[in-house]
Amino acid sequence: MTRNGKWADVPAGHDNPLNYAVSARDRSVIDMVDAAVRHKQVMLAFQPVVTASQTAKPAFYEGLIRVIDATGRVIPAREFIGQIETRELGRIIDCLALEKGLATLAEFPDLRLSINMSARSIGYGRWLRTLKKGLGSDPTIAERLILEITESSAMLVPELVVGFMKDLQMQGIGFALDDFGAGYTSFRFLKDFFFDILKIDGQFIQGIANNADNQVLTAALLSVGRQFDMVTVAESVERAQDAAYLTALGIDCLQGYYFGAPTVRPPWLDTGLTRATA
Repeated sequence: MTRNGKWADVPAGHDNPLNYAVSARDRSVIDMVDAAVRHKQVMLAFQPVVTASQTAKPAFYEGLIRVIDATGRVIPAREFIGQIETRELGRIIDCLALEKGLATLAEFPDLRLSINMSARSIGYGRWLRTLKKGLGSDPTIAERLILEITESSAMLVPELVVGFMKDLQMQGIGFALDDFGAGYTSFRFLKDFFFDILKIDGQFIQGIANNADNQVLTAALLSVGRQFDMVTVAESVERAQDAAYLTALGIDCLQGYYFGAPTVRPPWLDTGLTRATA
């Protein structure tokens, strides 16, 4: 603080020091991700999604994008996706996630994998070319690929998402509505979306065995999934008692640290999945 109660070291246009700090942090994150992309320091981490009735064998894995910063730390998407979501850098990250996911599916023909994307990438030429190239390299990839779109992202352009999904579902690709319950889905559009999988947001799942409010809310979200014939997945399952409660409730699949943390070492290397022959 200095003259006239102003912050002298805050540039013009940033009179509020908190706003300036947030803006500076966002720029730092964007620069970090941009550098990682330019140096190809991007990878996928994999987390299992298990069937509630048979937890020993994953139904599929989710491929989660990670970047490596200048110090060598592996940075999860939740720490940068908000800052780059509306930028072209966000579209490039989507492309890299898809590219690496498709390459993994091509290498391991027994694997089923979900990859996250933003609805903003639907009309992005590089993303579409990446998908077309990957599907063309192996006729089995489409039926083993799941594209995850968050609830909030889907609602940005619902009519566009509906058409996009319809075209790709005809090729065998599955779609998951991610973080369901966290956003503001219009049930009018949910009826038209025809998602194959409904992933219930972790805020309703954590501690559910001892939380009556979450029990009621999750049951309601589960009933929505059943009504529209979607496979239901509970996210952020971290305790045995929560897994048991969700299984009794009738959830189809479970995902969370209780069954496995995301790892940059492909887990199927240790589970006997077949590698494609050259």
